Amino acid sequence: MSAGADALPRPLLDLTREETEAAVAELGGRPFHAKSLRRHVFERGVLDYHAMTDLSASLRTALAERHPLTTGTEVTRRSATDGAVKLLTRFERPGLDPASVETVHLPSTKPGRAATLCVSTQVGCPVGCPFCASGLGGLARNLTKAEIVEQFVRGLAVGPLARTVVMGMGEPLFNLPALLPALDVVREEIGLGARSITVSTVGFPQRLAKLAESRPRFQLAISLHSPFDTQRAELVPLMAEVPVEEVLLAGDRWFRATGREITYEYVLLGGENDSDEHAASLVERLRRRRCSVNLIPYNPVPGDRYRRPRQGAPERFRAALEAGGVVATVRWSKGLEADAACGQLRRRVAAAG
Repeated sequence: MSAGADALPRPLLDLTREETEAAVAELGGRPFHAKSLRRHVFERGVLDYHAMTDLSASLRTALAERHPLTTGTEVTRRSATDGAVKLLTRFERPGLDPASVETVHLPSTKPGRAATLCVSTQVGCPVGCPFCASGLGGLARNLTKAEIVEQFVRGLAVGPLARTVVMGMGEPLFNLPALLPALDVVREEIGLGARSITVSTVGFPQRLAKLAESRPRFQLAISLHSPFDTQRAELVPLMAEVPVEEVLLAGDRWFRATGREITYEYVLLGGENDSDEHAASLVERLRRRRCSVNLIPYNPVPGDRYRRPRQGAPERFRAALEAGGVVATVRWSKGLEADAACGQLRRRVAAAG
């Protein structure tokens, strides 16, 4: 960060309620103006001060100069026939490297229910899973609290939210100092309870222990992808030195500390990790644990060697887990034509120049 970065206008989305009240008061406003401002942003997804017509024009202009409401620009959005909307937002702020990140607004499969928002925590990803577009270019930087919160506001502008999954670009446990305050805003002002917030990780044991100490306790998903150490080391390279059983034991400690059951995420790669042997080994590892498994048929990434499972293979795998006493669900990805897999839209736009 440059030496002058501290003198930059502080984004509104980085301010607490109390700091917002102080900023508004300094500009001649009253506490109810600050409350109205934050309701516009966190209840309605308003992205422009000048749309807040219950505030005076002079206050809106002064706020825009002193505390920019957004620091990102929507580069593009893709909509799929199933209703999924993927946003690519570029953040440019002096002192920080430019960042393009993806956020996905996923409609509920149940009529009348609000959507789930999938948000990113980093630009790129350090984990390096070879089947995931997010990490193909490595890690550029962490997102700031304001940049994480802005994704939620942009998601609200698309439509109401019922849940969020921190499952987009990046490894969330590597950016907890920004993520946890952002999720405080999500709970306290957007109104999503801790049970409606899922944090997804590849399962670093020490970092999981730190997250378990936080209040409130969120839902947890651990990306497993294989029950075999050698194969998981290939599929999740940053975890190559951590045996599968050590990850599962960390999950057990999480459950004892929080009382929240874990969901293990398992991307099904056709001909790679979807065999009967894989299912049997997964049953052996999980059947005595308080957990469930989400089976996610692979979402193709141009240029890699992996493919989707054959027709019927995901259901057979699920049935094998269920027969062994492991609760499992097949989760088909939404928005395939919207480049819904993490990192795909970012890479496509970058390649187009």
